[in-house]
Amino acid sequence: MPELERLITDALNRNVSRETLDCLSTHLELLRKWNTTINLVSPSTLAAGAVRHIADSAQLMNCTTGYEHSWLDFGSGGGFPGLVCAIIAKELAPELSFTLVESDKRKSAFLVNAARTVNVNVTVFSKRIEDLPPQGADIISARAVASLSKLLEYAHPHLSGAGKCIFPKGERFKQELGAARQQWNFKLSQKPSITDDNAAILVLGDIARV
Repeated sequence: MPELERLITDALNRNVSRETLDCLSTHLELLRKWNTTINLVSPSTLAAGAVRHIADSAQLMNCTTGYEHSWLDFGSGGGFPGLVCAIIAKELAPELSFTLVESDKRKSAFLVNAARTVNVNVTVFSKRIEDLPPQGADIISARAVASLSKLLEYAHPHLSGAGKCIFPKGERFKQELGAARQQWNFKLSQKPSITDDNAAILVLGDIARV
């Protein structure tokens, strides 16, 4: 718990309650348990799960303004980043509602179970992103789901008028930005990742096709 507390404090630039830390710890324990039968994340990442998954997801909360009301997470899998952010938002932004989209029924069952266990109210859609009715979300997130160009294609129908996308990306993010700009216009705010010196968090708004 001391390591997790330090990581979350660093990720958020503030302290959170013991209850929130306990919920994040429980989420990680459930991930390790379920991952033995369902491939929620790569097994090689579990030893450093507090950094690779929990803190890596938590840092996205720094991209919010406090005025958003709805958060849509694509390909939620083991709950990253959507469920982690929902756990934190229960304390820091209780007006923010979360919808998690996961087409794999076993993974969506994990999300429902984990959310119930940590007592966080989220909506889980067990369907493909393409089959989702327009959501009008203020925030859309996704981690390790698709290229930036494809993510923008997925996200565009589901954004509210002032909605934005928050996409953590790895070391190839500059190439993905270049490719995406051939198809999309957007405003970009780029933040360094606290968990990977070669990665970045891309915050995109005013998204429109070229």
